[in-house]
Amino acid sequence: MKRPVGWRLPAALASTAVVAAVGVALQAPQASAATGGVTGFATQNGGTTGGAGGATVQASTGTAIHTALCNRASSSTPIIIQVSGTINHGNTTKVSGSSCNTAADKIELKEISNVTIIGVGGGAIFDQLGIHIRDSSNIIIQNVTVRNVKKSGSPLSNGGDAIGMESTVRNIWVDHVNLEASGGEAEGFDGLFDMKDDVEYVTLSYSTLRNSGRGGLIGSSESDTGNSFITFHHNLYSNIDSRTPLLRGGIAHIYNNHYVNLHESGINSRAGAKAKVDNNYFKDSKDVLGTFYTSELGSWQVAGNIFDNVTWSAPGTDNRPAGPNPVSNTTVSIPYSYTLDAASCVPSVVAATAGANKGLQVSNGSCTPVSPSAGPSNSPSPRPSASASSSPSPQPSASPSTSPSQPSGTNLSLASDAGADGSSKGGGTSYGNVKDGSLTTFWSPSGATGDISVKWSSAKSVSRVVIREASGSGIGSWQLLNGATGAVLKSGSGSGTITFTATSTTKVTLRITSSTATPKVAEFETYAS
Repeated sequence: MKRPVGWRLPAALASTAVVAAVGVALQAPQASAATGGVTGFATQNGGTTGGAGGATVQASTGTAIHTALCNRASSSTPIIIQVSGTINHGNTTKVSGSSCNTAADKIELKEISNVTIIGVGGGAIFDQLGIHIRDSSNIIIQNVTVRNVKKSGSPLSNGGDAIGMESTVRNIWVDHVNLEASGGEAEGFDGLFDMKDDVEYVTLSYSTLRNSGRGGLIGSSESDTGNSFITFHHNLYSNIDSRTPLLRGGIAHIYNNHYVNLHESGINSRAGAKAKVDNNYFKDSKDVLGTFYTSELGSWQVAGNIFDNVTWSAPGTDNRPAGPNPVSNTTVSIPYSYTLDAASCVPSVVAATAGANKGLQVSNGSCTPVSPSAGPSNSPSPRPSASASSSPSPQPSASPSTSPSQPSGTNLSLASDAGADGSSKGGGTSYGNVKDGSLTTFWSPSGATGDISVKWSSAKSVSRVVIREASGSGIGSWQLLNGATGAVLKSGSGSGTITFTATSTTKVTLRITSSTATPKVAEFETYAS
């Protein structure tokens, strides 16, 4: 039986936690949204811009936040909501409108998109009131504190999650926030940062997660494995029992985090999950990485981590600690660029940057905190939409640095049942390189022409392909084929976006029929629309 975290809170901390949180908020400087600062997996799948380019409104109550959402022209009209003060049950009511679907007992971001919520002025505290994201996309939450959200006792909110996401959620960036509880399940609290039922492309950065039984989960059960592409970096996890995070299926990138006083377990990769764990600092903790409480194993790739006074349990049927000498048992390809701080400086750089009311400072990759480079933009680059990315003719050839923007929608080439094959491969290249999410690897045929295919174990509906070339590539003319039937879907030349009538197939083939230089296909992306 797990001991409640509340028992571990020193008396002085337990009695002053609320006062301290308010005190810090009252002394905090004005903050503004750092657009362009999004990192990690939230940069993929079309990127995450939140409400950039939309109207800016102020809110000091939960009702005002809901009203701002409901007063938009549509559920996707961009909006930036600047929040100050304490948001609680007493000032949060349900508001109705055609552009919103709100509730009285939580901040409800449901069936909406293109929203930024950012704390300003003296700070924004969501007190015993959780933030719920459901069936939504392109959301940014910055510079706020969410504390003491309960699933039992009183008052109740959001199933006990500080921030919870579920049911077809895409592109969420949560940055510079404080997520706090005052105990574990016995005290009425659940997770601080939970994702379940189809959540993808999320980044949690420069945030603190404290004093809770559960840091957060990705997947609500061993069968809920469709959540993936989550990044955690430069966060502090302190005085947590477990789940930092718990990952069921999917891929997570976990780097430059500081973990202190994890009492029972830490990063729990299980049920086929894959975690890339780089340059983190673990201190005074137990079983910080492995598969725990299940026989359904996950895996991890580790490098550069520091384990300072970490203890490890003996392995058993339902507990497979990675230590005492963690080694990699998988490889994970990361499709975005990032710069690692040395693990040795993680405690200091995280202390200086993580959490609300820190001026939105970030690390420069040299263990030095720096201020954000930009505030809100009035004319941001638009997120790709189905109409914007559905040009009937391919784009001209381009190197990865000038390749087409990441389209909206899910890249089917990264699906768990996706594979790749071809007619031949040049030395040092691989078919699988076209579907590994990385522009640094590529496939080339053994000559000037050849076939490369993406395939699936079950049929997918595909109507759009993006071909990204590596530097120095020279794709000339090509045909795009239904690989299952041989039918020609489209013909053209160069690389870029290819659209065609939606086709249900188990295989799509790019047949290169001429070239101006050695063809180098870095990524062969496929989309349903």
